[in-house]
Amino acid sequence: MHSTDPKADRRLTDHSLPLFTVAGILFEKRPARTERGETVDGVFNAWITIDNPRQFNAYSIDMLKALQSSIKAASEARDIVAVVLTGAGSKAFCTGGNAVEFAHYYGGNSQEFRRFLRLFGDTVSAILACDKPVVCRVNGMRTGGGQELGLACDITVAQDLAVFGQGGPKHGAAMLGGATDFLPVMIGAEQALALGAMCEPVSAHKARRLGMITAVVPALKVDGRFVANPLVVTDRLVDAFGELALGEPKTGEALDEGKRLLAAGQIDLSALDAKVEAICARFTAMFPESLAKTLEELRKPKLDAWTRNKESGRAWMAANMATEAKAGFSAFAVGTKDTGREIDFLALRRAQAAGMPWSDELIASLMPRAKE
Repeated sequence: MHSTDPKADRRLTDHSLPLFTVAGILFEKRPARTERGETVDGVFNAWITIDNPRQFNAYSIDMLKALQSSIKAASEARDIVAVVLTGAGSKAFCTGGNAVEFAHYYGGNSQEFRRFLRLFGDTVSAILACDKPVVCRVNGMRTGGGQELGLACDITVAQDLAVFGQGGPKHGAAMLGGATDFLPVMIGAEQALALGAMCEPVSAHKARRLGMITAVVPALKVDGRFVANPLVVTDRLVDAFGELALGEPKTGEALDEGKRLLAAGQIDLSALDAKVEAICARFTAMFPESLAKTLEELRKPKLDAWTRNKESGRAWMAANMATEAKAGFSAFAVGTKDTGREIDFLALRRAQAAGMPWSDELIASLMPRAKE
């Protein structure tokens, strides 16, 4: 008979790959807790933190390698209950790849960008294949590739000042790193089309209303008390005409007052941490293999869409790096707060109406410039 003593001497085979570590990705094992808040000896949650707050937690190539390695290590570890994926600080969860690096190295270099897309796609796949539940702790804005990494996670908890978005067609790309696969499954085709094609950011409260995320918690403290995000509507579901209002941006005097309240407060992520810990604690009191199979089954709609489209998406995005993506990434890299970070879209439309082919000269003429 097998011994039931967990301390019995056993020689266990290590099935994991070596953990790849670099500055910018933190892998930490924090003690798991029960639902009563008690720590559990010898059992942990893996906290994986994208740690590049000076660049809004944008990732480099090596950081992406380490992120994928960390997810796989947490999936394989016998003593891990759940995985928490988050970003450092309170401004950003992750904003995608480093725009300057992408523009300088990948701009016009389709074959190299295709290699990057394999690395990114395999990271998304690692999240979808993780044998542990993956909780996305959204500490700030989640945009670009960061949005797609987050959408691949199982459960998302956000502080309510966070913003979610996808640049996509505004920056010369289609959202083929997961967003076009996951959003229709998660929020329905109509809403996915509206968000993806119009490139409009949404608040955490709106993301919760749409079904994109699981929970929202306050993060702004004024005079020692938590208050809801003062920049968006949080006190009613609909407006006077029956149109949905919850999570929509305030305007006029209400927005001005909200900005003053925001400036008077301080960011406190303790409620976010408490909610994440509470969710992870639920998983501690479950059969591990039954939980893993439940995750496997419930992920299938997202995984089926991702598997069906990821290779054709990779090929298109690589080819597109020779034209629109090259222009869009370059504009984002050279643009400033004053000039904006988007190309001159009207000039592009006129050039294409005249049948002008893509060229370096055309791209240079489209770059953002100071407003006259």
